[in-house]
Amino acid sequence: MDCEARINVLFASSEVAPLAKTGGLGDVSFELPKTLANMGVDIRIVMPAYLDTLELIQKKYKHTATKTIHLRKGAKPISLIETTLPQTNITLWLVNASGFSDRHGGPYSDPQGVIWPDNAQRFGLFCDAITAIALGHNALDWQPDIVHCNDWHTGLVPAQLSLHEDTPATVFTVHNISYQGLFSYETFLNLGLDHSLWRFDALEFHNQLSFIKGGLMFADWVNTVSPQYAKELTRPEFGHGLEDVFCFRKKSFNGISNGIDLNEWNPATDPTIKQKFSAHSLEKKKNNTCDLQKQFNLAQDSSCCVLGWVGRLTEQKGVDSLLNNLANIIKLPIQLILLGSGDKQYEEALSVWAKRYPEKIAVQIGYDEIHAHQIIAGAHFFLMPSVFEPCGLTQMYSQRYGAIPIARRVGGLVDTVVNINASTLSKRSATGIVYKGSGKNSLLLAIKSAIKLKKNTTDYQAVQVNAMGKDFSWQHSAQQYIDIYRKIDRSKRGGNPPKNHGTNIAAPVNRPRLKSSRAEFACSSG
Repeated sequence: MDCEARINVLFASSEVAPLAKTGGLGDVSFELPKTLANMGVDIRIVMPAYLDTLELIQKKYKHTATKTIHLRKGAKPISLIETTLPQTNITLWLVNASGFSDRHGGPYSDPQGVIWPDNAQRFGLFCDAITAIALGHNALDWQPDIVHCNDWHTGLVPAQLSLHEDTPATVFTVHNISYQGLFSYETFLNLGLDHSLWRFDALEFHNQLSFIKGGLMFADWVNTVSPQYAKELTRPEFGHGLEDVFCFRKKSFNGISNGIDLNEWNPATDPTIKQKFSAHSLEKKKNNTCDLQKQFNLAQDSSCCVLGWVGRLTEQKGVDSLLNNLANIIKLPIQLILLGSGDKQYEEALSVWAKRYPEKIAVQIGYDEIHAHQIIAGAHFFLMPSVFEPCGLTQMYSQRYGAIPIARRVGGLVDTVVNINASTLSKRSATGIVYKGSGKNSLLLAIKSAIKLKKNTTDYQAVQVNAMGKDFSWQHSAQQYIDIYRKIDRSKRGGNPPKNHGTNIAAPVNRPRLKSSRAEFACSSG
């Protein structure tokens, strides 16, 4: 970090690995703060105190203190459990309140996968707690310069802070626009939100309360998790009804690709795989392929092209594309090994295919970290036929292990996978097969291209070496966040040099404001 004064950041997320994780948000909320702290940022994390999280902390970690914080006028005080984020020295505050700390299950649904009916109240309270910490009205001996909010669960924070003077600057990161936190107008009233926020240029979205719109409209800076996804969000086919908002915020909106933990995902040191290997010993990867085939009761046939899949079984991930092509895919010299869980219809359909063609397809429903590493280490190619992909992490993992991605040309896959062609092969930059379109045969043709590539040993190994040499570390991404923090902090202070931390911040930044008509809220071009 440069010679400027140390900057204080409150990082707010509904999940932080390893304490709570349903997907990439949990990983990012661990890795990004850890990297920022190593780069000199004074960062604190706040997340809900889920019952499962509390039990995990009691078993493995120690909490140092319990503090009381006061929320909005008329609301009951709640407690914060202060502990340290595992494997770091970062202070972690857990919002200990009814709705989080009194039930088992996931962050958003019960153990059977049914969405909690009081999620608006739960995450409304979470936003109140974040806002209270941001305003510095509690005896925490620390106040942020920046509040970094993540996804809809924290979207009310920038909106609520806009009602106050002398507030920290705010960043709002969209990890997946398909999850927006939409609730009824009655819920808006029940949450006790300021009535001035019920406007089309505030929290109202087609007569519903939109948590995510609070972040999009009121944050000093909005970003998402890859440059390509940032472009896509301004288009109707990807914006989920909010594309005009992203167009409107274009001067204070960008995309920053996520990174990965290069120590955890390193085939040269990975303790979970049969045979450690590197780009200089690619022949050893074959041992992992054989071990994988053996584990999943598939023939140890070196002529087969082993395709791996690790991830959620949802429409977004392109499961329909896979199912629509399976009848033709199984005619090819391939073996498909799939690990994941998600929509029951997909779990059942894939399980039926596996039972029908056990010599070709192996399916494990659920998620297991060790098997995830082993599949990626043993696969020749890795399938990512996503309908949309904000960033994606597994295509980065797979490249590290020489499992060449077969990826649809969307979102973060565009930013992290370089398509194989004559030019990229000659430049030694090709790292995967990136195909366009969502037609029925698109994935099938891409898999046929993969089989052809594998037969050309020289080109195949060259692509593996290219992929394994890519730098997907967090440092570059973290520096981009620091640059944004500095930019909006200076703007908030009116260009004045930073004052002592903990003091009030000067006049609010000039956020863009909508004009009086919804018609003014449209993109100026397609």
